[in-house]
Amino acid sequence: MSHSTTANRLESAVCSVIRGQHETVRRVLACFISGGHVLLEDFPGTGKTTLAKAIAKSIRDTVFKRVQFTPDLLPSDILGVSVLDPRSQEFRFHPGPIFTDILLADEINRASPRTQSALLEAMGERQATIDGERYGFDGLFFVIATQNPVEFRGTYPLPEAQMDRFSMQCSLGYVSAAEEAAILSDQAESHPVDLLNPAVSREEIMELMEAARHVRFSDELRHYVVALVAATRSHPSIQLAASPRASLALMKVSQALALFQGMDFVSPELIQSVAADVIAHRLVLVPEAKYSGLSARKIVAELVEQIPVPV
Repeated sequence: MSHSTTANRLESAVCSVIRGQHETVRRVLACFISGGHVLLEDFPGTGKTTLAKAIAKSIRDTVFKRVQFTPDLLPSDILGVSVLDPRSQEFRFHPGPIFTDILLADEINRASPRTQSALLEAMGERQATIDGERYGFDGLFFVIATQNPVEFRGTYPLPEAQMDRFSMQCSLGYVSAAEEAAILSDQAESHPVDLLNPAVSREEIMELMEAARHVRFSDELRHYVVALVAATRSHPSIQLAASPRASLALMKVSQALALFQGMDFVSPELIQSVAADVIAHRLVLVPEAKYSGLSARKIVAELVEQIPVPV
């Protein structure tokens, strides 16, 4: 069975729960298969948490944990804590929810920056250092973080270093009236995510990840990706530009996306389709640009139009 067939089986399972969001689901799954992490920013009730649960339930033998971020959440609530065992008089480590395959960091911008930063090392280096001890994660460690727009009361904007750890930022948005009516019908008696059966195994996911790394990515496209990201560094409206981590994420997500489309090579169109999702959230605009109505996604869209595509 081809890798694209496995990828499409996973996609179909998730889309059976998340209606009317086929493109976003595919991009989020491509981010997962590329070994990255995704930030879902949207208004409450658009299906962010359901999407995370659906991905976890679609994969056999995976551990899924959820952390509800609140202002009083401490770093130890995520990483774990050492507790003194009265019998042995030794400290015994109790691992926190970060030790999992898929972690849902729900409403991440409601926690303090100190707690948010507890995820930094784990997301960037796939390890956690607790009480001087280093704990490594295996190949399957995927963080799906959700946040409500910063205008909502009681939220803390994510620091730039944390934003850079997310390979992509996506939005689900509102579905059409017909799709919303179908959602009401689906949930009349029970929630579809509760009825979802695993569509792929953990081993198949690991194979997909390996296959994505070997999708052909030409030298011309590497230079194209670098040119796109480098263009953010000389743009007059950008105060903080994208780092080489953005170039790497754009390459890896494009390779994974090619698998879902049944392609064994990456095309410029695939790169362009995810460029805004991969690059925009890493940018910090100058204050004048914000007030003039310019957004990071608009700037990336303009750069995609301007940078010559390799032939």
